[in-house]
Amino acid sequence: MNKFIISCIGLLLSTAAMAQSLNPVYEQYIATYRDMAIEQQRKYQVPAAITMAQGILESAAGQSELAQKANNHFGVKCTSDFRVYADVADSYEDHSLFLKRPRYQSLFALPIGDYENWALGLKQCGYATDPNYPEKLIRLIEQYDLQALTFD
Repeated sequence: MNKFIISCIGLLLSTAAMAQSLNPVYEQYIATYRDMAIEQQRKYQVPAAITMAQGILESAAGQSELAQKANNHFGVKCTSDFRVYADVADSYEDHSLFLKRPRYQSLFALPIGDYENWALGLKQCGYATDPNYPEKLIRLIEQYDLQALTFD
């Protein structure tokens, strides 16, 4: 019985510690832009979890200079320059359209809830040069329960 109680306490403490480790800036970003990610999923079948994780990662949760000055939340370029958007919604829309290009077409054969293979596929298709890009997206999705957005 004592081992059970100790295990329960340990589980509660680890859950509390994990909840405390969430970045409030990321949480605010999610609260602000979650509906845009869900809308893009409905329109273009890009998983909301992937869109949200990429937005957090690529824009430092909206805090990057590119996000602040150009409303560009995904690091999308236009030749060698970064694209500038009138508002964040335009950035989200363009990100979805960018992923609808033939280069990324194989991703759309994946189930919309398969965020792990979407993340791996983005790397394989050349979206990012960071070799850890898929793992970073997956970690964000799981830490912030973004996969739930895919089914909202």
